[in-house]
Amino acid sequence: MRLIAENLGGERGGEPVFAGVDFALGGGEALVVTGPNGSGKSTLLRVLCALLPAAQGRAIFEGGGEEFPTVAAACHYLGHQNAMKAGLTATENLAFWRSFLGPGARGLEVTEALDEVGLGDIGHLPFGYLSTGQRRRAAIARLLVSHRPVWLLDEPTSGLDKASEARLTELMTAHRAAGGIIVAATHLPLGIEAGELRMGKPAYG
Repeated sequence: MRLIAENLGGERGGEPVFAGVDFALGGGEALVVTGPNGSGKSTLLRVLCALLPAAQGRAIFEGGGEEFPTVAAACHYLGHQNAMKAGLTATENLAFWRSFLGPGARGLEVTEALDEVGLGDIGHLPFGYLSTGQRRRAAIARLLVSHRPVWLLDEPTSGLDKASEARLTELMTAHRAAGGIIVAATHLPLGIEAGELRMGKPAYG
């Protein structure tokens, strides 16, 4: 499998923020996207997973077969928002995502995923009751209940303590060892070997 960006460009609010992005990642590879605020890191991830249209160029996912014919189909996107309902328990939220997306080839059971992120004893609590770090860990568990070969991670360590950061590093390493691909936008080290894409000032102006 390969994730490819060809001359990719993106806009925010009708204004171009980056252009001419090219990369190719094979199974087991990772790319860390760095740069100042406003340089287009988050926009790039949203363009890759088709939450935003590309202003130019294209993103391609090769080798996914019928199960993952496009980048959007192959991706998990972990954004700044955790994509969980505050009134549902952590278990109920993850059960919804597992049912909605399907477990795929290697999706964990909800209880297993909660154990993996250290939340096995509080899955019964409403998501809205959890601390900032616990919410982020529950959102990371969403990556585990439904298998996708590409993880797009936007500031994935936000709100995490050192122990949880270390566990995330282990999960990313395991994902790559199984042939997964990671693109992460971050200001902080993630503890993984990766190529780097440095985003600069907006492409125009």
